[in-house]
Amino acid sequence: MRHTPFLAALALAALSGGALSPAEARSARQEISPAEEREFPFDADIPGCQDLGVLEKVSNQFAEKESKFWNSSLTIVSYDRIERTAWRPYGVDFIPRRFCTAVATTSDGVRRRVDYSVRESTGIIGATWGVEFCVHGLDRNLAYAYASADSCRAARP
Repeated sequence: MRHTPFLAALALAALSGGALSPAEARSARQEISPAEEREFPFDADIPGCQDLGVLEKVSNQFAEKESKFWNSSLTIVSYDRIERTAWRPYGVDFIPRRFCTAVATTSDGVRRRVDYSVRESTGIIGATWGVEFCVHGLDRNLAYAYASADSCRAARP
């Protein structure tokens, strides 16, 4: 019979209770080594959510994007309610990243939620940390609307 290997695999999966558990799947992979132990290691030393350099970088990139792509003079004038939402949520073998959220007041006086992340070695030519961000209500091209109308979903962990 032509489909014997497929049917045998299907029967084996049914007898074993279906898919592997996450622990079994993880153990089937090669051993995990933290990003800090690679040949070209990361040091996981990136600034925090409230760091002025991080907030300045988000503000500058936001103003540049608004000006270049949307012909808008909108800027972020202040931040409050800054919180870390996750630290290395994908595990120690991924690029170290810190996810944050804040409420930003823009130059039009509107308070908007901002989701952003600080990522090691994602700045200029990988020499420094970088940021990614999404301002709710101003993701006009839906770049961060992950498979739904949920504004900025892809900017969160």
